Amino acid sequence: MALARNRRDSGMNYWPGFVDALSTLVLSIIFLLTVFMVAQFYLSQQISGKDTALARLNAQISRLSELLSLERTGKTSLEAEIAQLHASLSAAQGERERLRGAAEGAQSSNDAGKAEAGKLNSQLDVEKAATARAVAQIEILNQQISALRRQIAALETALGASENKEKESQLHIADLGQRLNVALAQRVQELSRYRSDFFGKLRDILGNRPDIRIVGDRFVFQSEVFFDSGQAVLRPEGRAELDKLASALIDLEKQIPSEINWVLRVDGHTDTRPLSGTSTYKTNWDLSAARAISVVQYLISKGVPPQRLVAAGFGEFQPIDPGTTDEAHSRNRRIELKLTEK
Repeated sequence: MALARNRRDSGMNYWPGFVDALSTLVLSIIFLLTVFMVAQFYLSQQISGKDTALARLNAQISRLSELLSLERTGKTSLEAEIAQLHASLSAAQGERERLRGAAEGAQSSNDAGKAEAGKLNSQLDVEKAATARAVAQIEILNQQISALRRQIAALETALGASENKEKESQLHIADLGQRLNVALAQRVQELSRYRSDFFGKLRDILGNRPDIRIVGDRFVFQSEVFFDSGQAVLRPEGRAELDKLASALIDLEKQIPSEINWVLRVDGHTDTRPLSGTSTYKTNWDLSAARAISVVQYLISKGVPPQRLVAAGFGEFQPIDPGTTDEAHSRNRRIELKLTEK
């Protein structure tokens, strides 16, 4: 007892500074999480706005493409009309030449030939005017097509810029997520360190007993330490051991920063043998749950905060020894303590 008192007295010299350092670390983690959430919200708004802009640009490109298609169709129709007018012009010129020949060969029909030639010339002038209008319309269509192409090129450039910004935003989000994972891993490491300190202190308090051992990340008590066979009422010897455990938990609750949401899970387990007909409990599952609840209620009565405790019953369904011997049954009848996060 003197050695333990000296160990606790020496621990009081450095624990305040250690707790201050841990508080600073936790506040830094909270700050990083806050920055990440704000940045993620801002980037989500930016990405949502970019998606809307992209949809609007795509709709404009679609409308411009339809207009370009209509203009091309009109240009094709006008070109066909011009070709037809050229053909008519060629036919009219041939007819005029024929009439001129006929006029020269037949002086008696000269007046009639001149009248016909004048009429054909008038038709030719009309067709030339129509051709000139069609050529002007084609030039206007060409100018419109060029303008549409410039608009499409500008929209494609804007679309490319938006896609680049979106990629940069995604990379930024991935970087923030990686930082958050690192911060969470550090928090888990802190809880693991507190768990190791707690188990070490609990081992020192309870001593090196064969019916109490550490298996993985759990402190394992044989059920016989706390309960009689088939019962869930704590024995006096078990209450004495739980008094030590309650004291260690109260000290641990003071040391761990409040930002770490930890609990001590109390798991009840039984062997596979059925209960006798005179037992208060119908199944091993009922018995294991009742034993876990008895331990939790006793710890609460000793001052352990109830929000830091969880009781669970597993019956015979999670044995640590698959054998059927008395020794295997004894190993499977146990109470496990695990320090974990909610």
